[in-house]
Amino acid sequence: MQTNDPDDPFADVDPQACPTAESLEVIGTQWRLNVLHDLQDGELRFNELKEATGASSRTLSQSLDALTDAGLVDKRMEEAAPVATYYSLTEKGEALGPVFDELDAWAREYVDPTDYTEE
Repeated sequence: MQTNDPDDPFADVDPQACPTAESLEVIGTQWRLNVLHDLQDGELRFNELKEATGASSRTLSQSLDALTDAGLVDKRMEEAAPVATYYSLTEKGEALGPVFDELDAWAREYVDPTDYTEE
């Protein structure tokens, strides 16, 4: 799935040539990663995810749609007033838990947090 986004570092990568590149196409945006990480602790409503991620409603909605289409997130609606939409990880999404743990361990060892603090 190649993109036309000039800021996408994987835009010219043939995802079929590398499973890692293909997986990053599915989960590798800032907002998708935030959603997947926040759902590791369990089901959340749309507004809870919006607050947790800091994403706009439109951005969050697009990310959730993409993650749902990829089979990583389940969407559940309660029709009782007020209507509520809940999101949770599928088994496939939950399988990313160890990946997040490894990324966290790597970041703690190799990423200097002062490189990312606001001045």
